[in-house]
Amino acid sequence: MSEAPSSPASTANTAHTAHTASAKKSSYNTPGQVIAASLVGTTIEFYDFYVYATAAALVFPSLFFPKGNDTVSLLSSFAVFGAAMVARPLGAIFFGHLGDRLGRKTTLVISLLTMGIATFIIGFLPTYHQIGLWAPFFLLILRLTQGFALGGEWSGAALVATENAPEDKRALYGTFPQLGAPIGFIIANGLFLIINFALPHPTSSVLQSEAFLSWGWRIPFIFSALMVAVGMWVRVKLNESETFKKAVEQDKVVKSPLADTFRYHFKEVVLGTFAMLATYVLFYLTTTWILSFGTTPTAKNGLGIPYTQFVLMQIIGVVFFAIFTLLSGPWADKVGRRTLLIWVTVGIIILGFLFPLFLDFGHGTPASVWAAEAFLIVGFIFMGITFGPMGAFLPEMFPTNVRYTGSAIAYNISSILGAALAPIIAVALWRAAGGSTWMVGVYLAVAAALTLVSLVLSQETKDAKYNDELSHE
Repeated sequence: MSEAPSSPASTANTAHTAHTASAKKSSYNTPGQVIAASLVGTTIEFYDFYVYATAAALVFPSLFFPKGNDTVSLLSSFAVFGAAMVARPLGAIFFGHLGDRLGRKTTLVISLLTMGIATFIIGFLPTYHQIGLWAPFFLLILRLTQGFALGGEWSGAALVATENAPEDKRALYGTFPQLGAPIGFIIANGLFLIINFALPHPTSSVLQSEAFLSWGWRIPFIFSALMVAVGMWVRVKLNESETFKKAVEQDKVVKSPLADTFRYHFKEVVLGTFAMLATYVLFYLTTTWILSFGTTPTAKNGLGIPYTQFVLMQIIGVVFFAIFTLLSGPWADKVGRRTLLIWVTVGIIILGFLFPLFLDFGHGTPASVWAAEAFLIVGFIFMGITFGPMGAFLPEMFPTNVRYTGSAIAYNISSILGAALAPIIAVALWRAAGGSTWMVGVYLAVAAALTLVSLVLSQETKDAKYNDELSHE
């Protein structure tokens, strides 16, 4: 017996149901989209940031801050580097407001474009010898713009990753934006390394050639335009997270995310700020300050390692950073974010007191090179374990409708206390101790102790009602 033909109404209903299901399915982000959007964007943002950090230690002291005193020039360069950290909380407020009011996707596109434009323009700046004091002034403005943009980037990427993650894998997904830090570092410093090899100094491997100082250093800044184009393409294709859509549908988008955050979640902001402190200090000691310390001649109390060799040493260490960032996600999903962070913070405190053992003997000898490499590897392993879980831990401290603002403010206020001051304080302590690094190590240990206190006072967030919890209005 043959089937009765379908009625036009039945066919229309079936087609409508199929279309609705297809539209609903297409509104979700696939794991590949989530990983690409959170990883590619932060890689580019951190690349832009580290290109400046490398130049701040390597060429900017002589090109933009020539004072006739190496220490003063280096401190001036690091001061402008740190100025970006001051701008980051302002970016956190601005982009946090956009992210909690308009959505994660739009905000991420704007922050990436802002960062990319500022970095690109730096590549064309005239130097102090060409336009005088206008050179450091323009560099400062663009550096502040970089910091402003990065203030909104990290939280948005972390939210894209974790709000699209299975509940039992939020820490794992949260490590993908964190991977942008080591990958961006490797690309930025790798590119500087290639340029340095291509434009070597004719008599010394420690110094930079005239060609490098004239135009070679500009290439990494200009190259960022290509990376930004790729990142924009990835992020424009992204769908808004279902978690944020739910807040919109329930009319729970708050009018003033900043006011709501400080009114109801001030404690979490403070705890989150200090939870990040050791991470920031450790990272900028092992990337920015130590580049100056490692490449400074032994006669000036440095290690006297040629720039190209030392950057290769750093890149080896950063590979461990990337590996342990990924490993930290499953660990944090299993044992909890707080527990893992407490144990690694204790390790960072111990590392601080071991600085002289790694860095204060046999300068200029093969032993000092191996000891410095061991220090970098250990430091970056700890960095991966402490940085990885933060992609989930900080956002989980806040409900959906103030999550962007709350996590961004905590993350970026910590950048002032940690990252902005770390290279400056480290250089001052290193010089004050007559070339010894023991005071720099104590500085790291004190910062980690403050982080430990914050973690002890915090709550475990592993089982937070991440997709359903909403703040007061």
